[in-house]
Amino acid sequence: MDYHRNYRPCSSFFVEEEFPFASRIRAEQQAKQEHDKLVARERQYAIADQLSRLASDELRDDVLSHMLEMDSQTLPDVESIDIQTEIQWFMRPYLLDFLIEAHTAFQLLPSTLFLAINLLDRYCSKRVVYKRHYQLVGCAALLIAAKYNDKKDRVPTVKELKSMCCSLYDDDMFIQMEWHVLQTLGWTVGHPTVDAFLQVAVLDEVYDPEIEHMALYILEIALFHRDFVSKQSCELARAALALSRCILNRPQPRHTHWASQYDSMTLVGLSQQLHQPSTVVARKYASAHYSRVSKILEHFLNRQASLVNYARCTPPVETPVESKPYNGEMGLATPQKSQQLTAVPHGYLTPPITPENEALVHAHAMNHEMARVPTVNVCSPSPAPSSEMQYMAADAYQQQEAMYMAQQQSLQQYPVPVHMGLEQTYAGGL
Repeated sequence: MDYHRNYRPCSSFFVEEEFPFASRIRAEQQAKQEHDKLVARERQYAIADQLSRLASDELRDDVLSHMLEMDSQTLPDVESIDIQTEIQWFMRPYLLDFLIEAHTAFQLLPSTLFLAINLLDRYCSKRVVYKRHYQLVGCAALLIAAKYNDKKDRVPTVKELKSMCCSLYDDDMFIQMEWHVLQTLGWTVGHPTVDAFLQVAVLDEVYDPEIEHMALYILEIALFHRDFVSKQSCELARAALALSRCILNRPQPRHTHWASQYDSMTLVGLSQQLHQPSTVVARKYASAHYSRVSKILEHFLNRQASLVNYARCTPPVETPVESKPYNGEMGLATPQKSQQLTAVPHGYLTPPITPENEALVHAHAMNHEMARVPTVNVCSPSPAPSSEMQYMAADAYQQQEAMYMAQQQSLQQYPVPVHMGLEQTYAGGL
């Protein structure tokens, strides 16, 4: 030390000084130590995850059976809520909007909200609740659920709840209502919520945040409706998960999987309540933290509505009728009656039997008169004349010939004046 005091270091070559690469070596050693610690920590996490999976595989069936048993034992009775004298179902959306905003403000876990609503409904199933105390019961249920399920630093205090209620209730009223809710429920707070069943359903699958957030959004919408108050959490979770996969166009699980055993009626009921969600819930799930699933659902519903309107406006497609070319054959048609008189049957001349003597002259005159009558076209061809028709025509000619011969004989026997004979002759058509 005295040497260094007496003799100051100089810039000569022989003075002891630090090498320039020593600091670099120490930095590399520190980086290597940090890397080794990180690798060891990752290895510990992998071992813990493997042990957790082994334990969950062994105890999964027991845990699931216990959850199903607790789910059936801690269901509220919707018929008992119906007979409440003061609180009505139209008040429920206002209270739930308040609880959801408080839950979001305190940054509580999703399961805390579902547990608080379950405690609220179970209490209303067993006790008469006045309208002025409805909000107080909801705050007490949220406080119990946060103490049971969340971290201690996130549990709301009585002063914070009083401030959110605009000092409508005193501090001791929150404590008394909390104690009264626990005593009414027999201190049975544990309830397997829908998000717990969601975790069981997607345990063996690749994590997809959009599916989980969409299912949670659908389940929070279901909290507002009476039809789902007494539904089991497992049924709601499976139906919401299947519906979210349909909306997001994701493949459904295998038929042997537990998540595929959903109730179709519950799924249809959930799908019918998606058109008018609560404004508070829609704003909550429109954030990036929840993958903006409310916007995705709104876009999906608008697209479905446009498809339905397009199907209604589009006229039905007419099937073109193929016209076959005319092949020259006549089909069956009803024979048409001619407007002009025809002197022959069926529109065609029937060849008679050749007459003899004077009948030949008379037949020639009749044929000459018939030639003046215009021919009539008919729609369907006349049948070929048969032998019976020929015999009928021959009989007609024979009768005409007999009448003519009788008239000639009468004129020869009884002569008449010339002028009268001419009149009769012209009247007879000669």
